Amino acid sequence: MDHKLQVATKITEALAGLGVQDFPFEKVSSMLETPPNPAMGDIAFPCFQLAKALRKAPPAIAAELAGAISGAPLKEVQVAGPYINLFLDQHVVGTDIISAVLTQGNAYGSSEDGQGRNVPIDLSSPNIAKPFSMGHLRSTCIGNAIANIMEKKGYTPVRINHIGDWGTQFGKLIVAYQKWGDEAKVKAEPIKELLKLYVQFHDEVANDPTLEDQGREWFKKLEDGDAEAQHLWEWFREESLKEFMKIYELMDIKFDSTNGEAFYNDKMDRVVTMLEERNLLTESDGAMVVMLDEFDLPPCLIKKSDGATLYATRDLAAALYRHETYDFAKAVYVVGGEQRLHFQQLYKVLQKMGFDWAYEMYHIPFGMMLKDGKKMSTRKGKVVLLEEVLAQAIADVKKVIEEKNPTLANKDEVARQVGVGAVMFHDLKNYRLNDINFSLEEMLTFEGETGPYVQYTHARACSLLRKGNYQPTTEPTLAEGALDSKEAWAVITALSQFPDIVDRAAADFDPSFIGKFVIDLAQLFNKFYANVRILAEEEDVKQTRLQLVAAVVIVLKEGLRLLGLKAPEEM
Repeated sequence: MDHKLQVATKITEALAGLGVQDFPFEKVSSMLETPPNPAMGDIAFPCFQLAKALRKAPPAIAAELAGAISGAPLKEVQVAGPYINLFLDQHVVGTDIISAVLTQGNAYGSSEDGQGRNVPIDLSSPNIAKPFSMGHLRSTCIGNAIANIMEKKGYTPVRINHIGDWGTQFGKLIVAYQKWGDEAKVKAEPIKELLKLYVQFHDEVANDPTLEDQGREWFKKLEDGDAEAQHLWEWFREESLKEFMKIYELMDIKFDSTNGEAFYNDKMDRVVTMLEERNLLTESDGAMVVMLDEFDLPPCLIKKSDGATLYATRDLAAALYRHETYDFAKAVYVVGGEQRLHFQQLYKVLQKMGFDWAYEMYHIPFGMMLKDGKKMSTRKGKVVLLEEVLAQAIADVKKVIEEKNPTLANKDEVARQVGVGAVMFHDLKNYRLNDINFSLEEMLTFEGETGPYVQYTHARACSLLRKGNYQPTTEPTLAEGALDSKEAWAVITALSQFPDIVDRAAADFDPSFIGKFVIDLAQLFNKFYANVRILAEEEDVKQTRLQLVAAVVIVLKEGLRLLGLKAPEEM
């Protein structure tokens, strides 16, 4: 029940009664505002735009129009100069909102907009033989949350981990392993040892530039199917994936496909042929390109002068494969902002090829994860390993539990949910284009805008329901006046906004809408908890307030779930 739309309908009808024809429902609805101060009402309607139609001053119009607006869900209508301030009936609206949440449960805020259609989401995509760093966290968390949000909107997300398992770096790694590698060490700690070799290669290049040529030679051997190169590449890939899967398991993130770059090796010739057939290829300095002058973009490089295909060719092949395999409604790529030009070129080439579905492909960029204000670099070995961060976060939370609640059941599981959740939430509460500074201390505090704060609020609300012997119901009957406080009304108002927040997060492919919302809801609930006696009241008042608490539990848990976090009932 959208009370804002009900109010818009009433205003539209009142305007029609005054003979105003040019203000249909959609326009009136878009003009509604939220007053800066709750004392000024729940909804405000400015009358400036009506001055021309009615040939009167806005304050006079406001006074006249206000007299024609009344009835549920409104309790009071006030005039404040050129504004009409509308106050909703807290009992009526509270009953509607709490009923909607308790009846629908975790489906509250869901829709069938997507009609079950597929949305492939390219996320995470770490590089083989390199550690899963904090830098990869962003694509992983944001992509997983977008998948959850799209599913809530009725789409079928397809999580694709487009592993970086091809390229010249594998030639370099093969050279480094042959020169300085130790099989036993690699087997014991694959990622750490392979990273060490990769960093050593780049250190040694300064003294011996021929190493670069050797790296290129070995990658050419790999491309040509050389047995030794193939064997080492497969081994590096397998060991790396095992390590990555441990991290994904910890974060409870699953994939529908782990087809990496190498998967498309035999699918790129077809792309080149298709471009040739459409007369889209142009020769430039011996290379083959698609010109994009009409879009003010540089040419898209398809084949180098030596005949080697490039990232763009591979991604064109991947896009075709995904459309043919999934017949997608939208295709989403959660990849850092530095790849913006690459994706602009990719989509324009597909559009020039005549594929209308390319207009539904979206690059979702995000800011960098910084350490002490600086970018992390694998090549220089300046990297914070996600596995170590998660392990530390879990250990720190376990320590807090041992101090504060040593008898807690499932301590290890709760420590994992809160520790891992803290790291993920720190990323997701931020607008995705902003850079984030890594700070474990900031992530783990139980105060302020953090995952543990929201999870603890959820656990506190669950505890209240247990203590109050709350009886679940899908047909709440609210005791008159039980939710008349400003604190209760602020919580009800927030709950009513959740479906709209989900819509905005889906439209912008930005989970931070949900992150900010659960923080706000948790803060408003804690004010309600601090200022209103919930348990020590008459039974009907107590049950009414517990019904509001139960609604908060449902929405907080669902908000956290959309972000990929768990909501422990005890902490």
